[in-house]
Amino acid sequence: MTESVERPWLSSYAEGVPADIEPPTGSLPRLIEDSVAAYAEHVALEFFGATTTYRQLGDAIQRVAGGLAALGVRAGDRVAIVLPNCPQHVIAFYAALRLGAVVVEHNPLYTPREMRHQFEDHGATVAIAWTKVVATLQDMPADIGLKTIVAVDIVDAMPARMRFALRLPVKKARESRERLRSRVAGAVSWDSLAKAEPIDASVPRPEVDDLALIQYTSGTTGVPKGVMLSHRNLVANAAQARAWVPTVPRGTSVVYAVLPLFHAYGLTLCLTFAMSMGARLVLFPSFDADLVLQVVKKRPATFLPAVPPIYERLVTAAAMRGVSLSGIQIAISGAMSLPSTIVDLWENETGGYLVEGYGLSEASPVLMANPVGSTRKAGTVGLPLPSTELRVVDPDNPDRVLPYGEAGELQARGPQVFGGYWHKPDETAKVLDADGWLRTGDVVTMDEQGFVRIVDRIKELIITGGFNVSPTEVEEELRGYEGIADVSVVGLPHSRGGEDVVAAVIMKPGTPFDEDAIRAFARSTMTPYKVPRHVFEVDELPRSIVGKVLRRQVVELLTKRLGDTAPGEG
Repeated sequence: MTESVERPWLSSYAEGVPADIEPPTGSLPRLIEDSVAAYAEHVALEFFGATTTYRQLGDAIQRVAGGLAALGVRAGDRVAIVLPNCPQHVIAFYAALRLGAVVVEHNPLYTPREMRHQFEDHGATVAIAWTKVVATLQDMPADIGLKTIVAVDIVDAMPARMRFALRLPVKKARESRERLRSRVAGAVSWDSLAKAEPIDASVPRPEVDDLALIQYTSGTTGVPKGVMLSHRNLVANAAQARAWVPTVPRGTSVVYAVLPLFHAYGLTLCLTFAMSMGARLVLFPSFDADLVLQVVKKRPATFLPAVPPIYERLVTAAAMRGVSLSGIQIAISGAMSLPSTIVDLWENETGGYLVEGYGLSEASPVLMANPVGSTRKAGTVGLPLPSTELRVVDPDNPDRVLPYGEAGELQARGPQVFGGYWHKPDETAKVLDADGWLRTGDVVTMDEQGFVRIVDRIKELIITGGFNVSPTEVEEELRGYEGIADVSVVGLPHSRGGEDVVAAVIMKPGTPFDEDAIRAFARSTMTPYKVPRHVFEVDELPRSIVGKVLRRQVVELLTKRLGDTAPGEG
C-alpha cells in the first residue's frame, strides 16, 4: 500500500478482532490441505444427511484433480463449474485450483443465451456441470471452444435411502427425479474423475498471486464483466472473516450453505471461510425452509450467512412448525439492506446475533460488517474488516477526501480487492487506480467512529433476492417483445428488504398491453430473478435534455402507479 488513511473504526471493533490479518502466503489448495491435516476425521460436508469427512474430501479432491489432469487441464486453463450446492461442487472447485487452473463459476439456472455470453468471454475448454444443464452446454456453437463436459448427477451424493426413494414408481418420486437429474449422452461422467488416480504430488501448486477465480457480475451497461480474483484475494477475505468472528470455534462449527456457492457471497463464506475453519458445511441445493428446519432440529448453525428474506422466512416457518431456532449463534446478512424489524425478529427467536455486512464481487466480496457485539450500529453496514482501508471521496473529484458525515463515493483498498476485469483493461481503469483504490460506485456517509451508511448507488444495479440485475440487460431483452416500442427498468424497494424488478413500457400503436404475455416472454429469455415483478404501460418516459431516460423519475412514476400495493405484496 501507499499512503495510509486514518482508521477510526478500530476502536469500535468487537473484543478479540485484530486491526490487521497476517498477509497470505499460501494458495487455496494449501488452505484446504491444512484443514484436511488438522481435522481429518471431522465432518466437512453434509448433504441431506450424507456426510464427508475432511480426510475423504481431501482424497476426493486429489482424485478429481488427477482426473482433470488426464483430460488435459493445465495451470492457467479455465474450468467452468455449473452446479448447485452439492459435495461435487466443493470437490470440483478445489480440484481445479490444485492444478493451477482458473475456476469460473456459473449459475446453473441461466438461460442458454446468458450462459453462452460468459463462455464466449472466458474460453473454458472444460466444464463440470449438473446433468440438468449439460444439454444447454452441448448446444453451444463449436467455435466457443468448450471441448469436454463432465456430467454431475447430484443425486449420487445423497444418502442411499433417498436414492432408493427416488427410484420408486410413484408420482412424487418421478417429479423429484425430473427436478434433480436428466439423462445425458456424450459427456464424461463425474464417477470417472472421482475414481481416477490421485494427482501426482510433483505437480506444482499455484502461487499466492496467481489467478484463482473469474466471477461474473452484471454492469450498468448490461455486459457481464469477469472479476479476476487471485488466491491472495480469496485467502485474505477468508482470513478477514475468521478474524471478524473470533468466538466461532475451529473444528466444531456448523455453517449452513443456503446461499449459492456460485455467488461471490456464498463462495467466500462457505467454500473458503467455512473450509478454512474446519467447519461442518451443510449444503442445500436451493433454499427450502423446511429442509433447513430439519437440520436446525438436529444441529443448529454456528454461523449462517444469508439475505434478509431468508431470515424472515425461516422465523415464519419455524413458528408455524413449532421448531425452535435457539442455538443459531451468528448470522451475517448481505447483498441488500437489512430492515431492523427482521433483526429484532431473528434475535428474539434465536438468542444469537444478526448483523449486516457489505461487499461486492470486486472485493472477494466482503469489505465491511457490523461488529458481532454491543458496538454494532443499526442502519449501517458496519466497519471495514481488518487490513481494509476505506475513504469517502467527491465522485466528481476522487482525489478529494470528504469529511466525516458528508455523502460521497465509497472507495476501498485491501488484500481482498481484485486485480481487474478479464480482458477489459479500460473497464478496470475506470474503477481501480494505481494506488489500489477501488471505486465502489456507492454513495455513502461515514461517521467519526467509522460506521458506513449507504445513501444511494451510482451504479444503477437492482438488487433482488441477493442477486445483481442490470436494468439495461432486462430492457434489451424486453425490446425483443414484438409490441414494445420503448422500455425502462428500475428497482422498487421491497417491504422485506431488497428490490423488485419493475418495468415501464410504451406499446407500439395498435398493440394491446398484456402484462402476463410480456412477463411470459421475459421468462423465456431470462433467469427468473431478472423477470419484472410488475410491468406498467406508460404514454412516455421521462428524459433528460439529451434524451437519456431519467430512472429516478421512472421510480417516482411507478411508485405512484403501485399506489397502496407495495412491491412484492400484490
